[in-house]
Amino acid sequence: MDQSLFTYDIIAEDPRTHARAGVLHTPHGDIGTPIFMPVGTRATVKGIPWETVRDLGAQIVLSNTYHLAMRPGADLIAELGGLHEFMNWHGPILTDSGGFQVFSHSDAVKLTNEGVRFIATDYDGSHVFWTPEDNMAIAQKLGSDICMQLDQCIGYPVERRDVERSTDLSSRWAERCYKAHTRPDQALFGIVQGGMHMDLRVKSLQRLEDMGDFPGYGIGGYSVGESHEVMFETLEPLAAEYMPRTKPRYLMGVGNPTTLVRGVACGIDMFDCVLPTRTGRMGTAFSSEGRLNFRNARFARDPRPVDEHCTCPVCTGGYTRAHIRHMVAQKEMLGGILLSMHNIYYLLDLMRRARQAIIEGRYKAFVRDWMDSPAAADY
Repeated sequence: MDQSLFTYDIIAEDPRTHARAGVLHTPHGDIGTPIFMPVGTRATVKGIPWETVRDLGAQIVLSNTYHLAMRPGADLIAELGGLHEFMNWHGPILTDSGGFQVFSHSDAVKLTNEGVRFIATDYDGSHVFWTPEDNMAIAQKLGSDICMQLDQCIGYPVERRDVERSTDLSSRWAERCYKAHTRPDQALFGIVQGGMHMDLRVKSLQRLEDMGDFPGYGIGGYSVGESHEVMFETLEPLAAEYMPRTKPRYLMGVGNPTTLVRGVACGIDMFDCVLPTRTGRMGTAFSSEGRLNFRNARFARDPRPVDEHCTCPVCTGGYTRAHIRHMVAQKEMLGGILLSMHNIYYLLDLMRRARQAIIEGRYKAFVRDWMDSPAAADY
């Protein structure tokens, strides 16, 4: 499979951490890393027009293969020109495999060596059977710039033997995905699994490297119930010591600000999470003061912007904490939309500043200053 349209250039490496700044080249544009990817699960970032998402600074967005396969269907999207045309976003797109969503059906899931059978309980209750080959066919019809292999992601805590079985299955499915994927203008990323076990993580990575030349790697199976400290025990050595230097590293499903800052120090290049928009719709915001909950009555008479140090359109546009608190309390949709916009910008700007600190060789100080600031209280 020719994946020469996808290359990754490292332009700077921090001398005191494992952080690096780079450029990922794709057919729909270049992506400066480290980067956060806003999530448009069903081909839309909830409540926010694509031109606004772009103006907030997004370089690449993510959509979900499972949800798009269920509605409106991969064939319909292909008929209408592919995902870029369908959703009116003409920059790079990453589609995850949908495996996490499939396995979240828990008791409705039946695993075999051939594939996974599940009941689409969140749609029409239909019985669906997916093989890795089916998953690749859907991804290629969608036509995203980057797609992910089908894998099994299990929670935490869990017995080691279950992690071993899951990791082995993901590796075997990765090989089948690699063989089935033939679209040269779409990159297929392998996914490193292994739970919190360092030896299983290394084995998973080695099997991926042995089976083919993946243009990048996802790191799955984190943020599934473990603490952040438990996650970093294996994430840091995995990324810094074992993962290929010349390939982008994508930490899947992680998106609170402090974890992004620490993840970049480990050598992670790409992040995604629904957190900024989900928490925005719930009435909370990231800020230089830490996480703010606008359901709290203390904001009822506060004339300040969400964050006085933020330059997003919400914070510079005249919206006050008092007004946003009122909208959140009255369940006015604009309140959640504005907080979602702010939160997306906040993470994109955080990665922009992290990138600049890496280029200037001062990322260790950047991390220290962040951890010493109130902003680090974002959990």
